[in-house]
Amino acid sequence: MRPVGARSILVWLALSALLSSGARADSAVPDERTQADDAGPAPAPLVITGYVDVGFAKAQGDGTSFPPSYRAVPPPGPADYFVDPFAPAVNSRGEAASTALPPGATAGGFLPRSAGIAGKPSFLINTADVDLRYTAPELPILIFTRLQVIPRLYDPDATQGMAGGESTRLFLEQAFGRIAPLASAELAISLGKFDSVFGIEYLDNEANFRVGVTPSLLARYTTGQSIGLKAFYRIQLIPVASAVSLNVAATNSGSFVEALQGPSRSLTGHPVAAGRLGYELNLAHVSLKLGASAEFGPRNDQSVTAAATQRLLGVDARLIVPTLAVSGEFVDVEEEGGDEVSSMPVPKLAGTGAYPEVAEFYAHGFWVQAAEELPLPVDAQLFRATLYARYEQRHAEFPEDATIKVDRVTAGVNLGFGDSLQVKAEYLVNRELQGAPQVANDVFTSSAVWTW
Repeated sequence: MRPVGARSILVWLALSALLSSGARADSAVPDERTQADDAGPAPAPLVITGYVDVGFAKAQGDGTSFPPSYRAVPPPGPADYFVDPFAPAVNSRGEAASTALPPGATAGGFLPRSAGIAGKPSFLINTADVDLRYTAPELPILIFTRLQVIPRLYDPDATQGMAGGESTRLFLEQAFGRIAPLASAELAISLGKFDSVFGIEYLDNEANFRVGVTPSLLARYTTGQSIGLKAFYRIQLIPVASAVSLNVAATNSGSFVEALQGPSRSLTGHPVAAGRLGYELNLAHVSLKLGASAEFGPRNDQSVTAAATQRLLGVDARLIVPTLAVSGEFVDVEEEGGDEVSSMPVPKLAGTGAYPEVAEFYAHGFWVQAAEELPLPVDAQLFRATLYARYEQRHAEFPEDATIKVDRVTAGVNLGFGDSLQVKAEYLVNRELQGAPQVANDVFTSSAVWTW
């Protein structure tokens, strides 16, 4: 096991000191976007909502991060260890334009889902979403399900981005029940499949909540859903306009996205524990939110031993003023390899198929995003325009194979038409800074999100 780097420790200690010395917690946003309680008349017991996300995207090259040289001479090991296959993302799901491997190359299991468009410009139905929320009239109980339809090219190997035929994936993203047992306290207990509790980026998972189109380079570690038990508790400190919150969970797979670790069952029989401590300051024109997160438990991409663990640490911050929102997050990831903890052959059972090894893996990185709503001489309820930009950096290491460092600059515009339509367009500039071969993998992508 490799210790956390010096930079990780300094960032972690600085945020921890800030949390303990002045302020008291995050949480203005409930642990799921679907759980906000609206003032006014009591809502109907059953509420059905949803959205349709229609995209258009064009990626450079063949839509992957694999360089043309890999087609002549594949790397001496899994191709996805030597590049970042998540980089050419095209939608809010983080799907790459393609994950087609070069001929003769192998994969180690660190691959995203694919939109299957390669380097060709294409329209996409990114997601068709239906949400059902039932609030029991006689008890403080909420039941929520989120069902999504995702039409894609048929992909028999889950690695070839341009396989023939059409296929539709029916995906149950969330399904949980929640109870608020104490009328005098802000306590909610959820059981089922729900969003991550790690960090803040999971709050923007859905296209109708996200100001931009694509997630960050770190989202693969922190924005997945999993099945288990979760508790959310918040204390309001009204005299100082603040709140402290604690969000904890025990789940099958933790916060990794389902393309990396399947959430449907525990492969080791031991849960992954995660939690976030937050502080929130709400003033008349300024809102500041800080948080510190941690996660530890067995890797759910192997079934041999619970001693092959994953450990995540993170800090996050959000600053919101009347028209400007600035947010950011730092994440440090450590995954122990199967050979470190077991003398047995360790098969890799990942969400995208069977792979030959459980590789030792480390990663750390950060993202920072700013979004400014333009002051237009029109009613913001009818039309609004927001400019946004994000910078992110990711360092990843397979100690026995490769060390790579990449970054990305994203810029775009979001046009809102009432509550029912957002039109977004953005450009992603992906750069290989160290270790990974240079490749043309920038992306233009856009999205029209129709909410009902």
